[in-house]
Amino acid sequence: MTHTPETAAPAPVRILVCDDHAVVRAGLLALLHSAPDIEVVGEAGSGEEALALARKTAPDVVLMDLQLGEGIDGVETTRRLRAEPSAPHVLVLTTYDTDADVTRAVDAGATGYLLKAERAEDLFTAIHAAAQGRPALSPPVADRVMSRLRNPRPTLTPRELDILTHLSRGLSNHAIARALYISEATVKTHLRRIYDKLGVDTRAGAVAVAKEQRLLP
Repeated sequence: MTHTPETAAPAPVRILVCDDHAVVRAGLLALLHSAPDIEVVGEAGSGEEALALARKTAPDVVLMDLQLGEGIDGVETTRRLRAEPSAPHVLVLTTYDTDADVTRAVDAGATGYLLKAERAEDLFTAIHAAAQGRPALSPPVADRVMSRLRNPRPTLTPRELDILTHLSRGLSNHAIARALYISEATVKTHLRRIYDKLGVDTRAGAVAVAKEQRLLP
């Protein structure tokens, strides 16, 4: 009687969790430990700690939050991780889904971008996809990416470009109004339109997207 050799089970995905909130990390670790094909090799509360741990533990995937409190943020941490000799894949897990956040993370080298509202099963699937270098996006993020592909460059009026240029120089609404000889109310109206066109909700986000889209001189 011949014996069919058993196929060895694939090695679990080695993962490092980086989030500056201890309670969130604890919840993620408990969730990840429930998956038999995922092995947590470390947890970090800052970007700097994630970089140091990644060098020691060589994870396949780093689960990365974008906002990390003091020190470098998740985008810069992602950029540095991807520049390492044995670069792990980075799967962003965050509550932020503005165009600016998604663009910055992808440009930094993130393989996937998930929102924290995702189901556990979707997170596990995304982790395995990221480990193989395949992109994984939350549906709202995928919708934004497709929208950007269909409309890659927002069209701003000359006045909106003037205001955006002054905004990039750090001027307040009052200072912009004085520089352009218009009222502050008019500045605010233009800013709302700029935010809508760029898909952001903050001044910093508007400037970031404008630079990425090369809308500023």
